[in-house]
Amino acid sequence: MPAWLFALLTAAFVLYTDDYVIAGVLPEIARDLNVSEAHAGQLVTVFSLTVAVVAPIAGVALARVPRRHLFTVAFVIFAVANLVAATTTSFGLLVGLRMVAAIAAAASTPAVFAYAAERAPGSHIGRYVAIVALGVTGSIAAGVPIGTWIGGHYGWRATFAAMAVAGVAALVFLLATLPRERDKADEVPSIREQLRTLTSAPVSLGLLANCALMTGSMMMLTYMAPYLAAVSRASVDQRALAFSLSGFAGIICIWAGGKATDRWGPDRALVTGIGIFTGMMAILGALWFARPVPFSVLVVVGTIWGGMAFWNSPAIQARLYLLAGPVAAQALALNTSSTYLGVSLGGAIGGLALGSLGAGLLPAVAAALGLSALALLALAIGASKKTLSGAADCSGTLNPAGTKDGLE
Repeated sequence: MPAWLFALLTAAFVLYTDDYVIAGVLPEIARDLNVSEAHAGQLVTVFSLTVAVVAPIAGVALARVPRRHLFTVAFVIFAVANLVAATTTSFGLLVGLRMVAAIAAAASTPAVFAYAAERAPGSHIGRYVAIVALGVTGSIAAGVPIGTWIGGHYGWRATFAAMAVAGVAALVFLLATLPRERDKADEVPSIREQLRTLTSAPVSLGLLANCALMTGSMMMLTYMAPYLAAVSRASVDQRALAFSLSGFAGIICIWAGGKATDRWGPDRALVTGIGIFTGMMAILGALWFARPVPFSVLVVVGTIWGGMAFWNSPAIQARLYLLAGPVAAQALALNTSSTYLGVSLGGAIGGLALGSLGAGLLPAVAAALGLSALALLALAIGASKKTLSGAADCSGTLNPAGTKDGLE
């Protein structure tokens, strides 16, 4: 595989680590800046919501900017924001700097995935996207622990400084390996045409399905510790093992999901992944009534669930790329927005469910969200088939995009 693909993986690793690593140094930030940990936790919320709002706007507004220029400006801003964050003594300024870093991430993250999909061989789109998506799981399995270790030994400011250095390193890797491209400004559709594609039923319903799936998945991930403690009386070390195994399963399943996407088509891969996720949530819900449950049983179910949550990522992005065509980057920006919105909703809905219904009903809520995602995906698939059927009726044959999308 080309070197630039691994540069894109590195870029994704750095961007997602910057988002997640704050959780590992929250106590140090709160103590040093004289705020509560709950107050410091809003740094995560601000980052996620900023990405959710800015990503689709940036996707449309920056569609005509060559990718090398976009990456250069975004990663320079990203590095500077983190470097200044390492020196600030004001929590308010730190919040603002997190928003600046999030804007840079919102502008570049969808472009990273779109670049990989655009230049992948037709039969390897899922696998190329999966390689880049390994940066997401890698940030959880390695980036966050490393950043947390740096913060624990050298202070949280060192973590931000390390992220600035990592941003510069990622940019150097990108510029050294990305092929130079001609300006595609003339190939970008008008704003009206972009919006028509992005609001079409096959695309918009698929985005809603992804948001529902991410809400359920991140809700369980966020509140897995209280669920494990209530169902199995799992120790701290056992909970850490459960999270670790889920992360490694995610790394394996992202690659497997990419291969399945190329072999089966994105729709079948998604139905399989969401279906297994929903089934695992149903099992976790049933185990509540059999508590205390041996930890070995829970860790098997949790590992399968964790893996399948990541399985869906390549299929979701490949599906959008194939449906959106010339506005694929903008569609992937909306997907980034729906993902971060799902993360935020998962934390909020999970918190309400935990406080009012208890940990035992968290899997039931997640399973309902999984079923909602399947229903929305079914509607999206039906809409895409109608679109292809209409194209065939008008022209007598399917267009090349219709035969490539694997949505049959």
